[in-house]
Amino acid sequence: MSELTHFNEQGRAKMVDVSDKAETVRTAIASSSILVNETIHSQITEGTNKKGDVFAVAQVAAIMAAKNTSTIIPMCHPIPLTGIDIHFEWNIDDAADRYEILIQAEVKTKGVTGVEMEALTAASAAALTIYDMCKAAGKEMIIGPTMLQQKTGGKNGDFTRKA
Repeated sequence: MSELTHFNEQGRAKMVDVSDKAETVRTAIASSSILVNETIHSQITEGTNKKGDVFAVAQVAAIMAAKNTSTIIPMCHPIPLTGIDIHFEWNIDDAADRYEILIQAEVKTKGVTGVEMEALTAASAAALTIYDMCKAAGKEMIIGPTMLQQKTGGKNGDFTRKA
């Protein structure tokens, strides 16, 4: 079992010791999306959703989620994040009655372990928050896919998803 990094000699889960790793600047960008109906699109763009500014609340939820990733993902290390930025963009095809919100979460730290999970958690939380705030206007929303787009730093090097 010694080849498995998250298991101890008894075969039980453990958090990996990263104390000997070099501190470097590390970034990660993750994305998600959510398909909504025309009513929800109108509510968000016109600011008429009864629960408030959907993107503002989703942005704060994403930031909070990134900062708290280690409390919900068992093997994640608590990381002091130095930056979190969330972006929303509409991808609309009126002819197909398709209204998609593209979500991008960028997370940064200077530390000994990466921030991929924090970026993925932020993007997911933003999508879930949009769903929660808009579900009264349509529960047929579809979340995803959610994925890592890019990461920098660390011993495994950089990663950029191919288009």
